[in-house]
Amino acid sequence: MNIVLLGAPGAGKGTQAARIVEEFSLPHISTGDIFRKAVADGTPLGLEAKRYMDAGDLVPDEVTIGIVKERLSQPDCARGFILDGFPRTAPQADALTGALAAMGRALDAVVLVDVPTDALVARLTSRRQCRACGRIYNVMGDMPSSADVCDSCNGEVYQRVDDSVDTVTNRLAVYERNTQPLIEYYREKGLLRPIDGSRGVDEVYADVSALLHELG
Repeated sequence: MNIVLLGAPGAGKGTQAARIVEEFSLPHISTGDIFRKAVADGTPLGLEAKRYMDAGDLVPDEVTIGIVKERLSQPDCARGFILDGFPRTAPQADALTGALAAMGRALDAVVLVDVPTDALVARLTSRRQCRACGRIYNVMGDMPSSADVCDSCNGEVYQRVDDSVDTVTNRLAVYERNTQPLIEYYREKGLLRPIDGSRGVDEVYADVSALLHELG
C-alpha cells in the first residue's frame, strides 16, 4: 500500500509511523532524509538540489519530485511506502500523482493524524529537556525526581525557546496555513482518511492499523 502521512507538529505522527513500519514492514520515506542522502551521494538530482540550496533558493518542485521518484523506485518500496514530509502543497501533490502514474502506481490513502490546536499547544509546551545530556521530560507525566535536575546526569532541565507558547503557536499557524489547502486537495480526491489523534497512542494506532488492514 502507498500512503502519505500528514500531521501537525506534536500530533504524534512519528510515533504512528514507527508502529506502521513495525507491523506492515513498509519503508518510512522521510523526504528530509532522502534529500540529504541524495546530496551526500552526489547524485545528479542531489547535486542540482545542492546548487539551489547553496544559493539560498528553494529547490524547484521538479527536482524535489525527481528525488522522491528515485527513492520510490528502489526495491524496498515495491510493496508500498509511507511518505512523510512530501507533498507539502497541492502542486506537489499533482506532481506526485503524475510521478506515481508513470510508475504504474497510485496512492491508496492520505492518513491525517488530526489533533485540535489547543491540545497541540499543550503537548508541545509541556516538553522539557536536559541541557547536558539531552534527555526529554514532560510536565504532563514524566519529570525528574528533583525539580529541574536530570535523573540521568544531574544536568539542568529547562524549557527550550522553541517550546514556548508564542513560538509553538506561530509554528502551528504556519503549518495550518501551508497544509490546509493540501488537506482539502486530498479530501476532494477522496483519499483523505482523518484519524482522531487527541487520544492515547494505542487508541490512535488501533484506528490507523484497522484502516491500513482495510486498504490492504
